[in-house]
Amino acid sequence: MNLKNTLLFTSLVLVLISCTNDSTNDLTEPLDINQTVKFSSVQSIMQNNCNNCHGNPTSGGAPISLVTYNEVKAAVLESDLIGRMSIENGGDGLMPEGGPRLPQTTIDVVIKWQADGFQE
Repeated sequence: MNLKNTLLFTSLVLVLISCTNDSTNDLTEPLDINQTVKFSSVQSIMQNNCNNCHGNPTSGGAPISLVTYNEVKAAVLESDLIGRMSIENGGDGLMPEGGPRLPQTTIDVVIKWQADGFQE
């Protein structure tokens, strides 16, 4: 993991651990559109927010695992993972289940990973 990815990951973790505000405007810096997002960045988001239920094995009734590259890519392409993450607080189907909704900048990492061609 290069220094930029490490800094991005550290920033995301600190924000997710320390913030309880549902406003996403002031949580993190906008994603650098010039940097390619690799799976390691998306994997850390899954580990910190999804794998309690969507681990291997799954728990709490989660239908799919979001641990490996292929699982997460398939969830984006076939199970509307980004759409489920993007539902507003209180909306049916919001992931993580029960909310709160992840900051938009965190969701943007997954969106950019897809736009960048699912880089490993």
